Amino acid sequence: MHRKPQIVIVTPALADANNGNWRTAQRWARLLGPAYSVRLTKLWKPDGDARSADDALMIALHARRSAASIAAWRAARPRAPLLLALTGTDLYRDIDEDADAQRSLELADAFVVLNELGPARLPARWRTRCHVVLQSCSARRPRPDKPRNTLRAVMVGHLRDEKDPATWFAAIRRLAGRGDLRFDHIGQGLDENLAQQARALMAEHPHYRWLGALGHGQARRRIQQAHVLVHPSVMEGGAQVVIEAIRSGTPVLGSRMDGNVGLLGADYGGYFPVGDAKALATLIERARDDAAMLPALARQIEARAALFSPQAESAALQRIVQRLLRQRPSG
Repeated sequence: MHRKPQIVIVTPALADANNGNWRTAQRWARLLGPAYSVRLTKLWKPDGDARSADDALMIALHARRSAASIAAWRAARPRAPLLLALTGTDLYRDIDEDADAQRSLELADAFVVLNELGPARLPARWRTRCHVVLQSCSARRPRPDKPRNTLRAVMVGHLRDEKDPATWFAAIRRLAGRGDLRFDHIGQGLDENLAQQARALMAEHPHYRWLGALGHGQARRRIQQAHVLVHPSVMEGGAQVVIEAIRSGTPVLGSRMDGNVGLLGADYGGYFPVGDAKALATLIERARDDAAMLPALARQIEARAALFSPQAESAALQRIVQRLLRQRPSG
């Protein structure tokens, strides 16, 4: 019987982290599973696992946090292919200032970025090795029964600086006089200071609810039920929650940074400047008061929804893996 080539996916986060890295790794394992034997690990060592000897190709998520595994792979397998998937903090911070992340770039055979603007962020000498793989999720029908007398905005993101919940909080305070607006916030309180701010906002604003970390299915239902997803990040590789909103027919109000623009398109009508709470508050009010705004945004995301199908992501990933295994066989 023909034996499937084995791929190891190194991810700095496993299931208990409930974050984007884990969900990307898990989904890629599923998409590659029909053609390859795939295993996940947080740390790769040549003798760290009985299965390590059979690994034909490594996919490493995160240049800095997976740096030890990347270095060990290249030392033990100088001819074996290595694919590096660059996260938001990699692409928009670490490759500029972190020696481990820079070393990972030197060692990789190819790179994956998760938004259409990502390749331009790499130094020119590496761009020919860079591939865009847009993440995916299943499609859900837009909910036709959303209330018409109120607007519900949801933010989905753990409380940490990169997600910029502070701008979200400030925008909500600006809208305190609007009784027809509702605000839900899903995410773990990773930063205690931001968690305290969320609790204080709940105490003073009855229409804001911090729901904490919810299961993936629950979060998807909240996105589907909301009138808009708010995504104010300052740094993002390509947020899965934005893709889930697109595939649910829920318009996005997003900060104008590469991770959002590289998913939604340059001409999308729902952007506000990074960190600008006043502009975000104005967009939320427009979404409630201007009857034409949400339908226009819905048409824009519908036009891009097919880019984020599981079939499209699988095909892109399979092409890269097949090419690497042909060009640099592990033997």
